[in-house]
Amino acid sequence: MSAFGPAKGLARSLLEIAGVNMLNQLTKRVGALAVLALMLTIGTAAHAQTVDPRTAATPATSQPAATPEQAQAQTATPPAASLTCTSSAGQRQHCAADTSSGVVLLKSTGAVACLLGKTWGYDGTGVWVTDGCSGEFLVGAAAFAAASQATLAPTPFQPTDPTVETWGEFNPGTGFLVGRSKMGELAISGYGLVRYINQNPAVQDFTDHLGNTRPVDGRNDIYPHRVMVFLKGWLGTPKLIYSMTFWTVLDTSQNAIFTNVGYQFSKKFSIYAGLNGNPGTRSLQGNHPLWLGNDRVMADEFFRPFFGSGVWAQGSLTDGLWYNAMLSNTNSILDVKSSQLDRNWTTGASTWWMPTTKEFGPKGAYGDWEFHDKLATRIGVSWTRSPEQRFTDGSTGGPGNTTLRLADSVNVFETGALATGVTVDTVDYNILSFDAGAKYKGIFLQTEIYNRWLDNFVADGPLPVTKIHDTGFYIQAAFYPVKKKLEVYGATSQIFGDHSAGFDKSSEYLVGMNFYPIDSRYVRLNMQFIDVNKSPVSSAFGYYVGGQTGKTFATAFSVFF
Repeated sequence: MSAFGPAKGLARSLLEIAGVNMLNQLTKRVGALAVLALMLTIGTAAHAQTVDPRTAATPATSQPAATPEQAQAQTATPPAASLTCTSSAGQRQHCAADTSSGVVLLKSTGAVACLLGKTWGYDGTGVWVTDGCSGEFLVGAAAFAAASQATLAPTPFQPTDPTVETWGEFNPGTGFLVGRSKMGELAISGYGLVRYINQNPAVQDFTDHLGNTRPVDGRNDIYPHRVMVFLKGWLGTPKLIYSMTFWTVLDTSQNAIFTNVGYQFSKKFSIYAGLNGNPGTRSLQGNHPLWLGNDRVMADEFFRPFFGSGVWAQGSLTDGLWYNAMLSNTNSILDVKSSQLDRNWTTGASTWWMPTTKEFGPKGAYGDWEFHDKLATRIGVSWTRSPEQRFTDGSTGGPGNTTLRLADSVNVFETGALATGVTVDTVDYNILSFDAGAKYKGIFLQTEIYNRWLDNFVADGPLPVTKIHDTGFYIQAAFYPVKKKLEVYGATSQIFGDHSAGFDKSSEYLVGMNFYPIDSRYVRLNMQFIDVNKSPVSSAFGYYVGGQTGKTFATAFSVFF
């Protein structure tokens, strides 16, 4: 435990200095109009560069640089307008070419599908393919002219691979093609998880920050925990994309069916509408379900925002530098009726930079299943502000909003959470987070540092506080004893409740492993053991129950396609 003492002190100092003034200014001056202005400004500039992916070269996409052996082969770049580049399973091949005018995949010729950004891509010196992708490509100055004379389609039974990366919370997998015509395309994708979880001790009580004794409701069960089915594709043009999501979490009885639509003007600017994660932490921006465990670590789960319905814009300002800005109705729209919403907006934004390889694996995944042969790095900052309502249940009188927990795990909207007999009706939620990660040859390291403010309380009686400022961080690390087959990882979460408001600190230490039975990171068996100290998180969705001090074991099998 003592090894974390300096880290805690340093983290708290940095957070207090960097966070308070910054967020006070943001929350006062950045709102719905600012986010919309950002979207429109970037969109106007990007629209002039719009290129239809069916009739032109794909936008320039930077990918991992070639190894020294590959660099030697790049000394002579052929001027040809077409190129064949092949790779075998587990191999990465770099083919020298003139990519200044972009690259078009004419067709896949190998046994494995060629997917942009996953099994093929290009940099300033040529095209790369990996893990069995082989294909014929248009390159050089003739690429644009040749592409404009023909409609280029993917392999007949392969869904169209978007030319612009997306970073939404509900991004489908590659999936399987159902049908395609000149009018559009339909493909199906899915994610499923079966989990066993055992939270110990079986019977326990905890004391909240006001001195009240509360029970800990631990679990010992097996559930087909989560199912997501995606119908996805494009309509009229591959720029106009859609996905229809059927989502259920069986052990919370949450079910949702929703549609997301988007128009990808260019790599610099795309705009979407529907349901998405409010971008306050890194785990809400495209990387689900590719985490080390099947669910978030405790600090991430405690501080993060949730899912809102609204509009968001994403794009790459330059190679490796991305942004994401969102305007939504509320911090968590699930189980909320439109008639319950007030006229306030939730706003959020994030930016991240991948300076060394300009990418961080598929979907920005945690862990290095891909075995980067050059150090991949990512640095980011995220922010969300949301005026939150209680959403009082008309039949029970209880709070419908269950997402905001105090550092003792009590719902802030529960009567008596902050003062005996007093109920909070509204409160402002603000989160500011900083993240950094690295990958190299199967080794993965990542941290995220959090500041969370709850203020502007409106209640039916006097409260002892006007503001609550909680801080914390996590550290996660992983490596592969057996390449692309067995991954071992560890993590810690440290959460510092606002001491001036009467809250204590919480922590966890965990170890886990992932076994990949086939040659894919999307099918795995996960096992995880957690030592929890005063859990501030309480949700059947994840690994944690409020107030627990004890041990949790979980194992799960998941598929994603």
